[in-house]
Amino acid sequence: MIPDYQMLMRPILECVSSGEGAINDVVEKLADRFKLTDEERAELLPSGKQTRFTNRVNWAKSYLKQAGLVSITRRGYFEITDKGHVALSDPSTKINNAYLEQFESFSRFQESNKGS
Repeated sequence: MIPDYQMLMRPILECVSSGEGAINDVVEKLADRFKLTDEERAELLPSGKQTRFTNRVNWAKSYLKQAGLVSITRRGYFEITDKGHVALSDPSTKINNAYLEQFESFSRFQESNKGS
């Protein structure tokens, strides 16, 4: 089963907890971690331009960025921020949209997308 983007938030932070990560490498590591089948790894979105799993990893990373838990370092690369390390510090913390709502930047992002 391909996890939804919220289930990917903590694992993404864990992947870059020790330094900058390339999004393509993170996608591969997470596909392995979630034991995705070849079919799941290859499943395309209706547009046919991107795999469903890559899309979900990118959405999760985008939401983490909006909350300030990761920052973009250069094209295709990102790193965890101090806020991201704090989020990871308690293993029982569920990192999802509800958790991200505590950050003003994420709340503003959510508000700006409601009219879309």
